[in-house]
Amino acid sequence: MTEEKTKVYFRIAASSGVPIYRQLIDQVKTLVATSALAPGTFLPSVRQVAAELAINPMTVSKAYSLLEKENVVEFVRGQGMKIRGTAVSQEDLSQRQGQMVPLLKEVIVRASQLSLRPGKVMKMLESLWKEEGSHE
Repeated sequence: MTEEKTKVYFRIAASSGVPIYRQLIDQVKTLVATSALAPGTFLPSVRQVAAELAINPMTVSKAYSLLEKENVVEFVRGQGMKIRGTAVSQEDLSQRQGQMVPLLKEVIVRASQLSLRPGKVMKMLESLWKEEGSHE
């Protein structure tokens, strides 16, 4: 296995309510849209991702297959899945950002029910964001 194939690490939020395969798809698209994954970069193997995340390999395979159907990646025989030359469109990025709105509204409602101020909630979010090691 090449060094390049081990550069991408995915994070799964089991409690998010979003299917794991969808989380993988969204993360790959985000990495491509933000140029964190350049065209020609190989994704980690299905087995490697499944082992690292302790998930069923079929889940990873499903995500990769759907990414291939959406022309985000292409299969290279004997080497694996490679990021295609065409990047994810800005429209797709906007669509994914739009998917966050219902989740954020839910946070607002719950914070209000718990009598938490917006500033406190934002500090909690920033703290959790840093804890996860996420990037802007």
